[in-house]
Amino acid sequence: MTHLRKSLASASDLVDAGLLTASAEAGIEQVGARYAIAITPAMAELIDTKDADDPIARQFVPDVRELDTRAEERADPIGDFAKSPVTGIVHRYPDRVLLKIVGVCPVYCRFCFRREMVGPSAEANLTADQLETAFGYIRAHPEIWEVIITGGDPFVMSPRRIAAVTQALGAIAHVKIIRWHTRVPVVAPERVTAELVEALRTDNATVYVALHANHPRELTGAARTAIARLVDAGIPVVSQSVLLRGVNDTVDTLEALMRAFVEARVKPYYLHHGDLAPGTAHFRTSVAEGQALMHALRQRLSGLAMPTYVLDIPGGHGKVPIGPAYVDAAGGTVTDPRGATHRTDGSCAP
Repeated sequence: MTHLRKSLASASDLVDAGLLTASAEAGIEQVGARYAIAITPAMAELIDTKDADDPIARQFVPDVRELDTRAEERADPIGDFAKSPVTGIVHRYPDRVLLKIVGVCPVYCRFCFRREMVGPSAEANLTADQLETAFGYIRAHPEIWEVIITGGDPFVMSPRRIAAVTQALGAIAHVKIIRWHTRVPVVAPERVTAELVEALRTDNATVYVALHANHPRELTGAARTAIARLVDAGIPVVSQSVLLRGVNDTVDTLEALMRAFVEARVKPYYLHHGDLAPGTAHFRTSVAEGQALMHALRQRLSGLAMPTYVLDIPGGHGKVPIGPAYVDAAGGTVTDPRGATHRTDGSCAP
């Protein structure tokens, strides 16, 4: 497709860019009235308009199936609100909190678990007073070792604001880890400037970046350059991906994605099972399918390239690993990556 200079943010934009047919526009306008739309030039230009099942388009181009909300789906599928003591803070685990600082993103993923809370019209951008209250909560809780900055996508903020947040958190003695969750190095790599990288620095805490990508094609040359700016500055980068039907639910795709991460100096961290967000049933796999994929990956990848397959238990009960089991402790047996069974004590297999 032709080079775009601005993001696509409406059904008519998608029609004009050739990513949507005119006959589909009315239905997608209904989707856009409920859930935010934005596709950056970097992602729009990756879409293969000749492929009806293009995995990049599937992630970002709205689908009328998003208007189908099932009984089991929830506006707050992982229970952020239930664990929020003050606006902007989610304190689900004893030693860490989420700081949800903005409600906007450079792109809006069609499977987003916070889709009811984000977008240009969302009231999720913290005011100065709300942010100070959030910092005050963190200061008052010495058990908080790690602060995870999310939203929305916090890398949409200016380097000046990012630096202010970094320095404020770095000044809290018990905060040792600051982790920024973002899609920006992939979806808007031009934003990862030297100024932004410098804004992440603090002498008083260790800074990590968690990068969200779901398909190996997202790791373009520009994305790898943006990642390199972070890593070369001494900022470790880990990955987050979501298991998505029609995007990465094959072992070949997941293998290529994890290898691409490691080659870009990104440590694979989490592969999330799809959350029960409204209108996302067409993306979700079964847990059994995910476990089978993880078992197959274990046969192909080194430990360096293996993510942990996790489920955020609906309702705010926390995140747990749900990968395949290899050990039968009661029976004293273990299964190797190829499926053969052995005794854990080294004696002959049963």
